[in-house]
Amino acid sequence: MKKTRYYPFERNRYFYGKLLTVRDFESEQKYFNDKRRMMNRLLHGSGVLTGLQVVAVDEKSVSVEMGAAIDALGREIVVPSPMTLKLSMMDGFSNNEYAKNVYLCIAYDEKEKEPVHAVANSSVRSDEINDYNRVLESYRLFIREDAPEPAKLPLANLTDQTIVLYQDAHVRVLQTTPRYVNPGQLFEMKLRFEKTLRVGRISFQYELAADRVEAIDGNSILFEEPQDVQESEYEMSVLLRADSSVGVKATIGVVGSTAVLKLDDKQLELQPQSVGEIQVIGDAVRERLMTDFVKQSLEASLEAPSEPCIYLAKICLIQVGPTYVIESVEQVPFGEYVYNSSVMYRLARTNEYRDETSGQFVTKSKVKTLAPGQPPEFKVNFNKAISELSFDLGIPAGGGSGIAGIVSGVVNIPVEPFTKISVSPFGKATKSFFSGEILHGLGEGNVLIITSLEESSEDAFSDILSSGERVYGGASDVFKGTEFEPDAPEVKIGTIAYPQKGTFRIGVKVQQTSEPSNVRVRWWAYSAEMASAVSASAGSDSLDEALSAMREAASAGSGTE
Repeated sequence: MKKTRYYPFERNRYFYGKLLTVRDFESEQKYFNDKRRMMNRLLHGSGVLTGLQVVAVDEKSVSVEMGAAIDALGREIVVPSPMTLKLSMMDGFSNNEYAKNVYLCIAYDEKEKEPVHAVANSSVRSDEINDYNRVLESYRLFIREDAPEPAKLPLANLTDQTIVLYQDAHVRVLQTTPRYVNPGQLFEMKLRFEKTLRVGRISFQYELAADRVEAIDGNSILFEEPQDVQESEYEMSVLLRADSSVGVKATIGVVGSTAVLKLDDKQLELQPQSVGEIQVIGDAVRERLMTDFVKQSLEASLEAPSEPCIYLAKICLIQVGPTYVIESVEQVPFGEYVYNSSVMYRLARTNEYRDETSGQFVTKSKVKTLAPGQPPEFKVNFNKAISELSFDLGIPAGGGSGIAGIVSGVVNIPVEPFTKISVSPFGKATKSFFSGEILHGLGEGNVLIITSLEESSEDAFSDILSSGERVYGGASDVFKGTEFEPDAPEVKIGTIAYPQKGTFRIGVKVQQTSEPSNVRVRWWAYSAEMASAVSASAGSDSLDEALSAMREAASAGSGTE
């Protein structure tokens, strides 16, 4: 099957006395196959549906487990039973060099089976004529020794652009940047280094050629492979900020004269590289990406190679004497998966949480001098889209800052079903659940911890009303029985601080629940100096007023987009 265009559709029209030939029956099959395959391609995409794990069974062979996939032409590929294959016996595997990375691929295939006597042909030929009675929809497994071009992978350019900075038989350096960013937005450029094992330790140094973007940590880029580990793939991120202009094109590349790429002490010769392009737009990036996707032509949506395949595994080989040994197997190295709607729904309903002990925020601050006698000013803004926390501080002339800081984060506390643990005087079963120790990052000493219950809704109506995200302060049960009632179980939240360790723990007491869930708690940690500054900026003389002022600042910080 060489063509990628299924339409226009044409089906048989039957009438009494119609003479049916082979062409009619083939047309009948083609009509239903083409429609199904086009819908597969448009509705589901291409990639692994389930199974098809690749496992090294010994030093020279792999096993492909049973599973199913859809290729780029919408054809179903089913592996009904595990297959064990020796790499050197597979199509595409060459014996010229063993220290390399190879890719195990699967493709749709058809095989004719069940030979039978062809009665119609016996009238015109004297010898016995056989033909095949069935076509078995099958698959074929083969090896590709070259990595695919990034632009040719399914949906490769939908959200990002990947360009090749360097490539040879042993090393490939890729640069990935987003297609769209907003003015002033912080974003990441990713550099990916792919190499064969034991080819030497890679290092890459160059000056960033950037137009309409700036590197937060400077234009000098340096990557050195770690000494204590050796992998076949590494990735590093470079934090950049977009220009404040709207409707401009930013470019990112390499200043060629400054680039030095080495394997151990051997310097590789770099050729002129491509340049990555980023559009700086004023509207929402997600909406622009979706608009690009739905507005593309039908032919562009169905575009695919005439002989597509799915990359099931990257197999890293090392040379041992005159032969090879399988060192490692990486599953589906280019992320070619298909997720069904049920899985996507459950993933959307699951509250992802960030491990606050390892999460990273980008912070920026601005200090201005106010006229003498004016009250101090303190504003906190948190842009969740780019994880940027900004502080604006106004200090009266002649005053000192003395402000240590404020940190914020979110923790998900798993809640398991239970029936009766402890019963309150009102007859409700309750149980307490606790987070692990959370490092607040303000150092040793006393801190003030403020907590709130946080929820997010995935329905479109809430998005339209900008009420999809909600942060409940104080007792959330005051909203019970109203349209503002939280979806989470009724909880009480408490905290324990460990001043000598610079950590704290959050606990929730939950009333009886029948299904597992997560209670999402947002927290703010204030140092003593920061609490005093916020209290002064609000003109408060009591602890309650100071807490109220800090909650207002915290709410502003968590709600600003």
